Parts: sequence; structure tokens; C-alpha cells
Amino acid sequence: MSCSNCTSGSEGTPRGCRSNGTCGSDSCNKLTVFDWLENMQLADGQHPCPFVEVRFKNSRKEFFSFPEDLKPQAGALVITKVDGGYDLGRVTLAGPLVSMQMKRKKISKDSEKIGSILRLAATQEINLWHELREKEAHLQVEARKLAIALNLEMKISDVEYQADGKKATFYYTADQRVDFRQLIKDMAQAFSVRIEMRQIGLRMEASRLGGIGSCGRELCCSTWLTDFRSVSSGAARYQQLSLNPQKLSGQCGRLKCCLNYELDAYRTEIKKFPKPEIKLHTEKGIGVFQKMDIFKGVLWYAYKNEWMTWHKLSVKDVQTIIEKNKSKTPVSSLEEFAEQTVNSDVRGFDSDLGEDSLTRFDQPKKKTFFKKKRTKKQHNGTKKKV
Repeated sequence: MSCSNCTSGSEGTPRGCRSNGTCGSDSCNKLTVFDWLENMQLADGQHPCPFVEVRFKNSRKEFFSFPEDLKPQAGALVITKVDGGYDLGRVTLAGPLVSMQMKRKKISKDSEKIGSILRLAATQEINLWHELREKEAHLQVEARKLAIALNLEMKISDVEYQADGKKATFYYTADQRVDFRQLIKDMAQAFSVRIEMRQIGLRMEASRLGGIGSCGRELCCSTWLTDFRSVSSGAARYQQLSLNPQKLSGQCGRLKCCLNYELDAYRTEIKKFPKPEIKLHTEKGIGVFQKMDIFKGVLWYAYKNEWMTWHKLSVKDVQTIIEKNKSKTPVSSLEEFAEQTVNSDVRGFDSDLGEDSLTRFDQPKKKTFFKKKRTKKQHNGTKKKV
């Protein structure tokens, strides 16, 4: 995957921007971290960080230590040590910022999760890595056929070859527990590699595969979002959104992560509003809550048995009416405090520039007038009568 202004070379590095996979458009790599400490010198008494962050296929990232004679920089292709072979990845982060990332992810320097880098990748190893990447799509199709033949309720969403070609990791999603022991035997016999099965969630599947959201941008989970917090339908209710599953769900089939982005702001503002179940008692009738606009600070109420007419009130006026109801002070009507009375059956288009018609760009139909042609018939011996 390359940025929008350049193409990838034979080794996978961008040609145009010459930034070795860390261009400013954040499209060469998924989950790229901008190293703002790259050009800064270390203070006296501090030693360089002996760890780097390496990204493998899609969004899988791990931390590795490297030998003293090797100083990998961001964008370098390195060979990492794994059980029974080696793997190839791209360095996405190096320097003091790696220590901060490890602290944020709660990984200590003595953790067993930290691997080791053997050397920089050679040309032959890079060519083999590209050949294995091209085989993964065919391998995924054949694995799905084997799973369907065994009637297994699972979806194999992605395949990742190890760089030495000795192992293949299959990522799958399933609603229930799946017994895939026979499937592993069939795949090992058909593909002649060691098989590893990893179950992932639907959100993790979307982050690995990537895509374009309804907003027109790349998915947050595949570009910068690393922690998947739970999203409930209450987030949509706080923001006065329509509870339509087709609009609120993302490509993973779950509620969109972006529903949590502005939730704290809505929760803070909604505390200033009275509760919707509180009714406004007036001499004309009882006002019942209809809807609210949180950031404009207005509410709409309607009398009982007069549901078609809404009265627009500010939060301050509603609080005043509620206080008068508590002190049993009579209130004549809602019209006394209403900023505007709206008939709810009249629907229009409201924008920041004012009310405009949705058909204002339509070309008006031109009226055509057809003139009837009169034919003059002349007969022998006859004249036209006036």
C-alpha cells in the first residue's frame, strides 16, 4: 500500500516521496506513528533505545531488540527470529519514542513478548517474501473450500505466510467454538506447510482488511485506532441519533467506533437540560417534551391533545417554568415563553445559511404552447366565410 502521491518500488518502499514508508499522508503504512523525536539529540547521560517497533502484514506490530552493530531506521526491512525459522517485517518506529509506546502498551524491557532482530533483509529474502504474498489469496480460497466441505461455521478472513515459507497463519472469525482439528490436517496435507489458526473479532478483522467508511475516509481501526472500546446504543441516544442499525453499524457489523468520539461532550452538555419526563403545567394545559437540540440549547414542547403544534423554548425558560411549578406559581401558557411556535406537519430544509428549498437547483419546466395549425380547404365554387 503506497501513498497517493507515489508508487511502490521493487522492495516495497515508495518511489515518489522517498520517505521509506513514513510519508506525511499516512498511507504507506497502517497505524504509522509520527516520530517527532527523530531529529533531536539525546541529553547527556542518556543512552539510545535498544528496541524498535516492527510491523508485519496489515496491522500486526511487535517490539524487537537489535544487535549493537545494527541500527535499523524507520522503513528498513529486517529479519526477525521466530520459532523454527525467521520472518520479515518493516521497522515503523525507532528511537526514544519506542520506549513511550512500550510504556503505553504496558510492555516491560524484560518481557518475553520482545523478540530479536537478526539482520537486515537481503534481496533474495525480499523476493521470496513478495512471492509468498502473491500466493496468500489463492491459499485463502482453497482453505475456505476445505472449511465448507467440512461444514464448519467459520470465516477465514486473512492468511499470512511466514517469510521463510515454512508456516502459514490463518485468521478466522466464528460466533461459536469450532473444532478445526480435521481442517488443520487437510490444510497441512494440501499446502505442505505448518498451520496455525488464530481467532479474531469482527473489529479486528475490519482493521486487518481495511476499507472506506461511510464518511469517505479510511477506517479508523486500520489507520490510527489501536484500542477497541465497547460501543453501546446509549451513545446514539445521548447524541439524539436515529436508532437505525444500517446507519450506525460499520463494515464490521458492530456499532461504529466514532460514536464514542463526541460522547463526552454530549454528556457534559446534557446535564444542563431538564429531564424529558418532567411536564410543564400551565393554565392552558400540560406541556409534554418532544425533542431537544443540545448545542443550540433549545427544547420543543407540545400541549396534550395538541400534538401538531410545538413550542420552542430555551433551557433557561424551561427551568423558570419548572421552578414556578414547584412553588405553585401560576403560569399562563407556553406561548408566554416560547421563542417560536412551529406546526410539526410543515417540514422544511434548515441549514446554517438559512432555510432553503431542496429543489432550488432544479431547472424549472418550460411551458410549451402548441399552436393549432389551421388548414384552409378550398372547394370549387366555394369561398371562405368571414
